[in-house]
Amino acid sequence: MEDEGTTGTKVIIVGGVAGGASCAARLRRLDEQAEIIMVERGPYVSFANCGLPYHVGGVIEHETDLLVADEATFRNKFAIDVRTRCEAMSISPDTKTVELKDLKTGKVTNESYDKLLLSPGAPSLRPPIPGIDLPGIFKLRTVPDARHIREWIEHGTPLLTGMDHYSGYQTRRPPTRAVVVGGGFIGIEIVENLVRRGFDVTLVEMLDQVLAPLDIENARLVEAKLKEHGVHVALDDGVAEFKQLDGELEVTTQSGKSYPADLVILAMGVRPDTTLANSAGLKVGERGGIRVDEHMRTSDPDIFAVGDAVEVRDYVTGEWSLVAMANPANRQGRIAADVIAGRDSTYRGTQGTSIISLFDTTIAWTGVNEKTLQRLGDTDYEKLYIYPNSHAGYYPGAKPIAMKVIFRKSDGRLLGVQALGEDNVDKRISTLAMALQLGATIHDLEDAELCYAPPFGSAKDPVNFAGMVAGNILRGDMPVAHWDSVNGAFILDVRDPLELVVEQMPDAVNIPLDELRERLDELPRDREILVTCRSGQRAYYGSRILLQHGFNARVISGGLLSRAILSEEFAEVPIGTVQGAVHND
Repeated sequence: MEDEGTTGTKVIIVGGVAGGASCAARLRRLDEQAEIIMVERGPYVSFANCGLPYHVGGVIEHETDLLVADEATFRNKFAIDVRTRCEAMSISPDTKTVELKDLKTGKVTNESYDKLLLSPGAPSLRPPIPGIDLPGIFKLRTVPDARHIREWIEHGTPLLTGMDHYSGYQTRRPPTRAVVVGGGFIGIEIVENLVRRGFDVTLVEMLDQVLAPLDIENARLVEAKLKEHGVHVALDDGVAEFKQLDGELEVTTQSGKSYPADLVILAMGVRPDTTLANSAGLKVGERGGIRVDEHMRTSDPDIFAVGDAVEVRDYVTGEWSLVAMANPANRQGRIAADVIAGRDSTYRGTQGTSIISLFDTTIAWTGVNEKTLQRLGDTDYEKLYIYPNSHAGYYPGAKPIAMKVIFRKSDGRLLGVQALGEDNVDKRISTLAMALQLGATIHDLEDAELCYAPPFGSAKDPVNFAGMVAGNILRGDMPVAHWDSVNGAFILDVRDPLELVVEQMPDAVNIPLDELRERLDELPRDREILVTCRSGQRAYYGSRILLQHGFNARVISGGLLSRAILSEEFAEVPIGTVQGAVHND
């Protein structure tokens, strides 16, 4: 069989890291004859930027561990001409040339291309806030950024350096304080790592929640976890000014509050780098990213773009979106290489599958969230809240997983899932992400055959459990209600009396599940009855009794646990206290 590949095609790749580097390596594997030049304005052509917060925190000890591949790797293994500290200044599509500047020497040259790939990334936002350039204020996007933060922590101020430069015994070290601005991925990860390093941390976020891809109730769980570990969380409040007073920084917010700091980390998000795209007259979308088609081609058929700088279609909604993640960038780089090499390869869109660790808790999600559906005016969906164990409850170490599952009412198609817990959250979201990618319905989840042994799961895995509950809803076996629509309803609490001592539901009528059949005459037949318990399982049993005796009944999804999470006061409650009660059902 004759091998594929173009003959002597010259390809310039601007930007390394995930998208550009994966495209370069893939293209060489497909085309041994291509001339490939990869330019990177930074010192490293391929590094693990996802590991930067953990390097700051000391979890990843050595900087070299972050370097995935260097210039020698690409030259020796892949015969790729790699030029670090080389910046692409402009593109001339008419002459198919790129102006390159050697940042070490200042020399400017013009390089021709047959095909051009842009992977410029998305620099950190650094708005013109007064004082933002003061010493001790850092962003975290590159390896040098992490190095500078570590150097500041160790030597930046007399307090951070410590007082071990004189002889004697130091009995007390004053607390060191950090302010992290921004509650997204990088912000949450750097908060955790600064806490590990002994900092008293304040997180300032201008939105009303952290981790914007989560719906508000699950964001409240994350906020509770932060507070449980001593983090001060200031929401719905942006930064107005940075000052330096008596050798320390002070962060003043728009509400007038002030937070002293020895260190400030800016994690305010990123913006696609479209400088080169604009110079080439390429189309930029309404979200601010380079517009590409399913083959990663820009509006110029000889120019491709991948990674954080491009707009992609949301796999569920079809909307244009910006997704700054390594996994999509890697896939996009491979697809662009395929197309350049003459293969028919397409990018299907991004469903935003993500995961983050926060102390002992894992937060993960895939697909669309409810607030996006509401923004789009989409009412053809239903949701459920469940709290299954991570593995068989009788096997030691089982932990509850708080799951929110969103699916189509019309056909049962899975739309999105959010999950939080301390054990095996990742494999459930990964399983559900693949199901969503394949267009699965909740009935497919019911029938999924998954690994089971007591240390790893249950005979009815949380994935199955989600499908079964959703299936019951769609089949009418479990009509469902939610706490945001229960005002004035008749609420039946089927918990045991002992549980009421710990937590009561105002205005609810309590009839324990075991007594329900004998006390049906106490319930109204002319009103809808909403049934609740701790997490929803006993409420389902109770609703089945009521429905088969002619009552109009629905289950409040997630029970009193979801009510607690949805309440405004929940973020003040330690997450472990709430989760620990899940086993009652």
